[in-house]
Amino acid sequence: MKRDWTIYSKVFLMLCSFTVFGQGEQNKKPNVLFILVDDLGKHDLSYEGSKFYETPNIDRLSKESTNFCNGYAACQVCSPSRAAIMTGKSPARLKITDWIGASTGEEWRRHGRADKLLPAPYSLNLPKEDVTIAEAFQKEGYSTFFAGKWHLGGEGSHPEDHGFQINVGGNHTGSPMGGYFSPYDNPQLENKEPTENLSIRLAKETASFIKSSQDKPFFAFLSFYAVHGPIQTTEEKWEKYRNKAHMNDIPEQGFALERNLPIRKYQDNPIYAGLVEQMDDAVGLVLEALKASGLDKNTIVVFTSDNGGVASGDSYSTSNFPLRGGKGYQWEGGIKEPYLIKVPWSQTPKEVKTPVIGMDFYPTLLDLCGLNQNGNQHMDGVSLKPLLEKGDISDRALFWHYPHYGNQGGEPSSIIRQGDWKLIHYWENGVDELYNLKEDPMEQNNVYGSFISRGKEMRSTLDDWLKNSDAELPSYDPEFSLEKKAVWQQKIVQSKWPSLEKERMNILQKGWKPNADWWKSQLTKD
Repeated sequence: MKRDWTIYSKVFLMLCSFTVFGQGEQNKKPNVLFILVDDLGKHDLSYEGSKFYETPNIDRLSKESTNFCNGYAACQVCSPSRAAIMTGKSPARLKITDWIGASTGEEWRRHGRADKLLPAPYSLNLPKEDVTIAEAFQKEGYSTFFAGKWHLGGEGSHPEDHGFQINVGGNHTGSPMGGYFSPYDNPQLENKEPTENLSIRLAKETASFIKSSQDKPFFAFLSFYAVHGPIQTTEEKWEKYRNKAHMNDIPEQGFALERNLPIRKYQDNPIYAGLVEQMDDAVGLVLEALKASGLDKNTIVVFTSDNGGVASGDSYSTSNFPLRGGKGYQWEGGIKEPYLIKVPWSQTPKEVKTPVIGMDFYPTLLDLCGLNQNGNQHMDGVSLKPLLEKGDISDRALFWHYPHYGNQGGEPSSIIRQGDWKLIHYWENGVDELYNLKEDPMEQNNVYGSFISRGKEMRSTLDDWLKNSDAELPSYDPEFSLEKKAVWQQKIVQSKWPSLEKERMNILQKGWKPNADWWKSQLTKD
């Protein structure tokens, strides 16, 4: 049979063109989109079990990602966790162990809590000598972009001082000083439209950067101010979730007493629910822009939070149930986080149970992008690439050090997790608590007395780590008084707790308004 070599030649050339295109796409450096939400609890998301909050866009991302179900922040408050992500070093080693701006030493007395210890000193800026993850990517030819909350130092220690070529809205503040609706009180964020929502604005800025990044790989860091207090939403979203709360029935008592402060028992705050949904809307906007640009197939997406949801103190926004505690606390509710990594070109597992922590992002992203590791810099993290490829990493302990009192009721403590075991050391009284997280994920049963040898061994390992990290420790307050402490605790029970219960019910009443213009979301446009 006579062959038509013209057809064969065309097919051959077509296959060659596909091969060359595929190689070109494969050889192009991957992009990175890192999404960090402020104060978002692990169970503040629908895919993590919330029946009250609605997060369809993040839920969709979770289905496309590997879910590290034992993912942890590096600290129970924000600045230390953020510093750990940026540097790959533990907060104890960096000496950024509390949110920047928190009272320390004798200044702590002004809060009137009559605590036994004076919180340890801490650094107020991200160290210049550390090579941040942004600087590492910039050196490899990446465009670097930051939008949102920074809270890692003042002038001279802003995002642009640590490797980000573009900074939209990042400065020394830890909360949205002008609120969640324009006009903002933010020198790094121009006011454009009255009533514009802050989360949506940051998403639009990020989307615009992505669309302009067709010719050069990018490292984009979207750091929401949401869902940090002051919690604010629109009247429409408040009403939606108020109605939902009433459909679910509203328990008469919404708070219980933790060791030091009341803590929210249920997810039924319609203001916070609206704030969460607005943040999810913003995430959807960015992910849609990524897809529309055609860059989604070559972009790694990370989604996480910097600490647990605010269940006590501050705005008492959410419940982290079934985890104990929340932001500022030493229990799982304070440090366990949503921890998603999407690698679109890889057949990654849908769920990984190995415990991982915030310092791991730095080496992981370098590894996934084929960039050189810098072990001297990200010494407290490990690459999770083997786990993303259905492999394993070496067994290791995870550590936390928080020598401070949390505004939310947490206590000065240090923590070690080894396998299923977690030990908490309290600096006030030297007591150790030991929990088996597999059998007791809610940390209700301190089993130290039944496993003394294990507890002592874990404590010894923790002490060695603290020493090697040159960790700062709290000191005894010579003005401490048991009587003054008792008076403060009595005020909490007799005054603060009842006022929280009253406020909770008021917010759920029909016709409730926070102010005349719903936190500037209904300003008259001139």
